[in-house]
Parts: sequence; C-alpha cells; structure tokens
Amino acid sequence: MKSTVEISAQIPFNSSLPMILPKTPQLTSEQIAEITAIVGEFGCTLQPIIGTVRTIYAIVGDERDELMINRLEGLAYIDRIDRIQSPFKLMDRRSDLANHRVKIGGVTLGRELLIMAGQCTIDPKNPHYFIETAHAVKEAGAQVLRGGVWKPRSNPYSFQGDNKSLDILMDASRRTGLPVVTEVMEPEHIQLALDAGVTVLQVGARNALNYSLLRQIGRAIAGRDTAVLLKRSLHMGPLNEFISAGEYIAAFGNPNVILCPRGTTPTMDGYRNHPDESITPLLKEKTWAPVVVDPSHSVGKAIYVPACALAAVAYGADGLVIEAHVSPSHGIGDDPKQALTPAVLAGLITQAHAIHSLRQSAS
Repeated sequence: MKSTVEISAQIPFNSSLPMILPKTPQLTSEQIAEITAIVGEFGCTLQPIIGTVRTIYAIVGDERDELMINRLEGLAYIDRIDRIQSPFKLMDRRSDLANHRVKIGGVTLGRELLIMAGQCTIDPKNPHYFIETAHAVKEAGAQVLRGGVWKPRSNPYSFQGDNKSLDILMDASRRTGLPVVTEVMEPEHIQLALDAGVTVLQVGARNALNYSLLRQIGRAIAGRDTAVLLKRSLHMGPLNEFISAGEYIAAFGNPNVILCPRGTTPTMDGYRNHPDESITPLLKEKTWAPVVVDPSHSVGKAIYVPACALAAVAYGADGLVIEAHVSPSHGIGDDPKQALTPAVLAGLITQAHAIHSLRQSAS
C-alpha cells in the first residue's frame, strides 16, 4: 500500500515532534484531508507511519503552535497527540509502533528466530557456487538468503562487486523460494535492488552514519513491504546514535527497520572487531526494533562464529545473519576466512533454535 501523503520536506528530528494517534487503525481519506488542511494553515505537513497494527501520523514543520494542536485534539476521531521526549520518536519502545512486528520470509521477528545465511560476495564468474550455497543454506534451516552484490572495500583495487551478481542473487531466490538481503551503498543500488525484488536492503557499517543515504532509502521504501538491515557503524558511539540512524529510515513511513550489531573498533586481539552482541538487551530497553546479530563480521574467523552466534541468541537476539559457502576456499571477499560450511551452519541453527526456545519459555 502506497503512502497517502507525499513527503515535501526533510523530516527534522525534533525532541517534541508530535504524533497524531487516531481512534481507529488508520484515518480515512476524508479525515486525512481535513487534518492536512489544518496543519497546512500553520506551515506544516503530515507524514503517515504505517505500522503492522495501526498507522500514526507525524506533524512535520514548526509544530509548536498550541492552537494547531488544540484544533487537532478537538477532532472526534483523534485519540490524542503524543510528544515523546526522546532522541527518536518512532523507534522508541514507548511509541505507538511498540506493537509493530517485522515479518520476513514467513517469520515474525520477536516471536521466531530468523536466520539469514549465504555468501559474503557473489562471484559473477562462478555463479554455480552461489546457487549451490543457496540450496544448502535453505536445507540447513535458513529462512533468508544473503548475498553481496556490491562490496565496500578499503583497498580500491579489491573486487567491488558487479551488477551481474544481482541477477545471480535473484535467480537463486527464485530457485529456492527464499527472500534475499543485499547491501546497497548508493542511490543507483537502491533502485536496482528494489526493481529486482530484493526483500531486505542492508546498510553496511561504513554507511550506518551516512544520513543522506539513510534518507534516500527511507524515501525509496515508503509504502513498500521492504525491510532494512541496519548494521552498527565501526566507530559508532552511544546506543542512541545507532537507534537514531534507524529513525532516519522509519521517518519516511516504513518502520521495517532491523538493528544489526556486527562488532566495532577498536578490535580485540584475535577477532576481526570487538564483538558487541551483548548490547542486545540494552537496545531492547530503548527500542521495539528487532535485533539481528552478525557474528561473522564480529569475530572474522569461521572457527569463532558458532560461539559468537549462540552468545547473541542467549543475549536475546531475534535473529542471526551468517556467512556461509559450500566451498569457502573457493569464495571471494571474506568468505575464505569467515564463511561456515553448510554442515556447520546446520548444527549451529539447531543449537540456536534450542537456546531461543529456552529464552522464550523463560520469559
């Protein structure tokens, strides 16, 4: 369903941004027109945020005029106007999106454990490896197929990805029936991925604080079922900064944001990064957004991935995104050192579900 109101301005992140909560799950077109006319008199616009259970409506602009608020609260179909005092309005666990649930591949995050698995990088010269990996991770129990089409590289001479890999990714999706997740790094990638039918757009650690890109993604997925896997930045500071990055996306109308801890710097000796799966319960105290942990990039070596993954689930993660390859030594990118074989992945998934079930029964 398309958003009912076009965004006419950049959404400000104001600590008093009002949210209109109607008495019904969503407003009628006539009610939207009436409210739009009222806020328009005060130089503001209306932005719907479509949740699973209900739609709420943000007032964008100089929304401090009490007369405008009074007129809105006087409408018979309005329950209340909320002003959550928080750095983030929509991602806050006290917001009216608290009951929103992100659903991917038939899995409702927060109720069932979601496993995303596949290659770090799709090799366009050897597509059969990815097709074989796709079937293998499905058999192992993964519900979402990951595959890197475009890759950020520190070395400008390293393989940067190839548009042809997008065709391979979607071919594997059709063959297995699995939805897919892939990283986007620029506006062209966003549109290509959406046009191809990518279910989950990944924002990598290097772009987690690229607010311009986050806004562009938010605009592009407004009114779609598309979700975003937002990885934690390499140098990200307080948790509020991480959650607020998700707000940049959700503010354009699509709240399907998944937070993804993946290790930060400075590194820990022996690991690729400093594993940060323990922040999961801290995030859940602040936001309703699901948390899917990436153990592969956290530790950087396949031998350490299972322990990190199981720890993440024990800490309360709603899912895992894991690098896997049918023949890691033939992979490119990070796969030769980080990717699990299908057999190891299958055992890990079984153990992860067991820990998740224990947590669910204890809560």
